[in-house]
Amino acid sequence: MGDLLRYLREKGDITQFGERVTVSRSNGAAQLESGTASSVQTVYRCPTTNWEYFYATLEVSLLDSDDDDEDRMGLQPRYLIFDKVFDMYRHFQNHPVLQPSIGRIHQGRVLLFDGQHKIAALLWTGRRQFECKIYLNPELRLLNDTNISAHDKFSQTRFFSSIMVIKLGTEFGKDFETYKYIEDGQPKSEAGFMKFFEHGTGNAMSKADRNRRFRSYLYNSILQNPECHTSNLCRIRIAVPMRNL
Repeated sequence: MGDLLRYLREKGDITQFGERVTVSRSNGAAQLESGTASSVQTVYRCPTTNWEYFYATLEVSLLDSDDDDEDRMGLQPRYLIFDKVFDMYRHFQNHPVLQPSIGRIHQGRVLLFDGQHKIAALLWTGRRQFECKIYLNPELRLLNDTNISAHDKFSQTRFFSSIMVIKLGTEFGKDFETYKYIEDGQPKSEAGFMKFFEHGTGNAMSKADRNRRFRSYLYNSILQNPECHTSNLCRIRIAVPMRNL
C-alpha cells in the first residue's frame, strides 16, 4: 500500500500521506493533532492485553503502510494482490465497508497493517477518508503474532456452498416475488425477470453474478419446497460446488 500511496502523490491524486501526529490522552480520550487537523477520540482498553485503542475516520494524509524500514520491523506481511484490489474496487462502488482497517501509532505515525487491500480499493474509488481501529500502546511481538495468526489459521471461513445457495436464493426470491405480482400486462418469465432485476437492484452486478444468484434461487426453491418429495434424497448434494449445477 505504501507504493500505491507514493504513486498517487506523484500523480497529484493525493497531496500527502503519513503525516506526523501527536497523541495526548486524558479522561478516557485521545487527542490527535497533525499539522492540518485535530480530533478527539474515545479510548477503549483490551480486557486481555490491556492495550489502548480507538476507532476513527482518518484522512489519507495521516495514514501510512506498516512496512519494514531501517529502524523498525513492519507488521504488513504481504504485497497487494492486483486482482483482489480490483474486485474490491468494483464491489465498493456500490457496497458498504463492513470492517475498519487496523493500525498502530509508532513514532508519531499512523501505520496500517490490516485491511490494506480495502484501503487500496477505496483509494481507487476516490475515497480519501477511512474507518480505522488504531492501537496506541501494543506490544510489537504479540501484535505481530496475532496479525499472522489472523491471516493464517484464523482467516475468515468462506460460506459453504450449501449456505451460499440459501443466502443468495432467499434474497433473490424476494425480488422474484415482487416481479411476479407486477401488473404490467406482460407475461411473466425467467427471462423477463432477469431484465427486471438488471434494471433494478441488480444493476450493480455482472451478468455472471446475476445468473449465479438466479440459479441459487431456483435450486433452493426446489429443495426447500415442502411439496418436493425427493428433497430429502437431494439434500446431500447441497454441499457440492456450484460449478456442478
